[in-house]
Amino acid sequence: MGLNMGWEVLETTLLSDSWATLKKTKLRLTLSDGTISEQWRETYDRGDGAVILPYDPARRHVLLGRQFRWPAAYRDDPHPFLIEAAAGLLDADDPTDCIRKEAQEELGLVLSDPTFLFDLYMSPGSVTEKLHFFAARYSAADAQAQFGGLRSEAEEIEILDVSLDEALTMARDGRIRDAKTVILLQHAALHLMPEAPL
Repeated sequence: MGLNMGWEVLETTLLSDSWATLKKTKLRLTLSDGTISEQWRETYDRGDGAVILPYDPARRHVLLGRQFRWPAAYRDDPHPFLIEAAAGLLDADDPTDCIRKEAQEELGLVLSDPTFLFDLYMSPGSVTEKLHFFAARYSAADAQAQFGGLRSEAEEIEILDVSLDEALTMARDGRIRDAKTVILLQHAALHLMPEAPL
């Protein structure tokens, strides 16, 4: 039996429209038993994005990047340089075109045929972003760059060509703490290179 709720927007206020759009909205929810509840909710909208895990089945490797993340530093995290799969906002691009561009900018990879995996809401309690997940094959010959990122956007990304086993270990011991990356590594272990130890 599914939920049978109705909802309507009563009022919306723009709180910020800088790097992203932050709005406060008053909702009227009608619950399945007829109870009516009025609630205030905030939504943070910066658009949708795409993320990719390049993987090399011949060597059982994946290609990741390490970069500075201000929200981690803001929290006084002693390690604000997070290891992540390459990702970016769609802006006006198609998800496939976006992820090709991001793979080239962040990892120095030219990808002709990324494979779409699935879409996920990453934090649906308040963030509107839906992330499009991709994977693509690469080889050792493709992974020659040591650093990526756009200097015009003050990006500097250390490129890490690591075994899937090591990446899974890093997820277990806390060196990889990015949710989209952990999801992709688990997908790789289960579906792309399933002989990896779990």
